[in-house]
Amino acid sequence: MVLVEAGRSLESLPSDLAKAIKDGRIPASVVSRFLELEKNAFFRWLLQFGGFKERLLADDLFLFKVFMECGVGVFTKTAAEYNRRQENFFNELEIVFADVVMAILADFMLVYLPAPTVSLRPPLAITAGPIAKFFHNCPDNAFQIALSGTSYSLIQRLGAILRNGTKLFAVGTASSLVGTAVTNALINAKKAVDKSSAGEIENVPILSTSAAYGVYMAVSSNLRYQVLAGIIEQRILEPMLHQHKLILSAMCFAVRTGNTYLGGWTMLVGLEFNRLKI
Repeated sequence: MVLVEAGRSLESLPSDLAKAIKDGRIPASVVSRFLELEKNAFFRWLLQFGGFKERLLADDLFLFKVFMECGVGVFTKTAAEYNRRQENFFNELEIVFADVVMAILADFMLVYLPAPTVSLRPPLAITAGPIAKFFHNCPDNAFQIALSGTSYSLIQRLGAILRNGTKLFAVGTASSLVGTAVTNALINAKKAVDKSSAGEIENVPILSTSAAYGVYMAVSSNLRYQVLAGIIEQRILEPMLHQHKLILSAMCFAVRTGNTYLGGWTMLVGLEFNRLKI
């Protein structure tokens, strides 16, 4: 009925969406959201990518949250760095810069991976192994609301935490490797230019710092963002404020700002503890 009213046919839709409609896996509200998003040229381009499509169909504020998280992350993580370093802030700008860049690179994945989705993925091949099939059927967010006709077991929801934790460990470790490598390069460049600073700033241990950040992302960040996206936003704020998008956006901004600052502060404490231990 939604397609008829819009003058569209199943054949005019992306194949994965059309298949989900035929199988009765998505409600009319999701189809309406797709047609609304498609009116905008930028969103129409973005909907070509499966991961973005699944997230935008589940949450029309998803892209706003990505930009907000990355933008706020610059300020909150810089503030956390200043709060920790105080008078040494400007003397250690190269370390501050690398830490902030490392965190911003990870911010996108922290919003992207735990975001609730409308699953459009086709079933796996019969030859796929049991582990692959299990994780394929897990939700992207452990707490997300299941669409009509879909249900997730407790084990599948726990599997979502484990799967995202594994991905975030890889993302955190890789981004930290880049960040600490840049930090050490800047430190060495400063030492080469200013001989008096040679004994003041030491290189950051790459492997231990990267592993520690990967664990932090897999555990602390993973759980915080799963709860934030699946419970606070989708189950509490969205039902209360779904007709007041401006207020909903402001509330999401507030809770995500607090979460980002808390995450940045705990990350710095953890990394400092790791450096002192080494």
